[in-house]
Amino acid sequence: MYQSVGILGGMGPLATCDLMEKIIRNTRAQRDQDNIHIYVDCNTNIPDRTAAILRGGEDPLPEMVKSAVRLQSMGADFLIMPCNTAHYFAERIQAFIDIPLLHMPRETAKYLKGQGVTKAAILATDGTIQSGIYDFALREEGIEAIRPDEQEQKMVMSLIYDCVKASRPCDFPEEVVALSQRLQSRGAQVLILGCTELPIAFAQLNIAAPLADPTEILARAAIRFAGAETI
Repeated sequence: MYQSVGILGGMGPLATCDLMEKIIRNTRAQRDQDNIHIYVDCNTNIPDRTAAILRGGEDPLPEMVKSAVRLQSMGADFLIMPCNTAHYFAERIQAFIDIPLLHMPRETAKYLKGQGVTKAAILATDGTIQSGIYDFALREEGIEAIRPDEQEQKMVMSLIYDCVKASRPCDFPEEVVALSQRLQSRGAQVLILGCTELPIAFAQLNIAAPLADPTEILARAAIRFAGAETI
């Protein structure tokens, strides 16, 4: 029997659904019973993580801890979070639970090292960028991090907040394509879609670029951790 996974979700709701779907689609299964038992808490009461990290906004930790404890009590054997920025709080969440919390940025960095990547661009929220979550994870694996400049970062934030989180289509696809090309020209071998809204946006825009989707990487890591096989 496989271990059960708990998804500490709601950050945001679409990203939560995206992670759950990627777990199911990447699991080798011939019938319902071959799939992993997934517990989901789509807790939309969790305050914005970037606002808390950078602007003294409401602390998201209490609500995240509530979800983590709730998922453990439901029967989850380990947890995952479909929010890169939330991993700034990962160690503090872990202190309140007795089950493992897989770390998305670290899983992504380990995967990229295995692919021979030595330079990667980070596309993420201001909170993820400025907290250095990915810089540290990549540095541990010997990978150099490339960041967007100030204007490019504003565009990334607009793509995340004004488009995906607001459930609106992106009306500046050419700018996203141009950004992808500029980051590659600076030496990026791959673009890390380091916000769980970005894989959704890039799929909608059908952008041709070397991409790393941490949501899918985390999904596949969760499948293996649960004891199941990936496709």
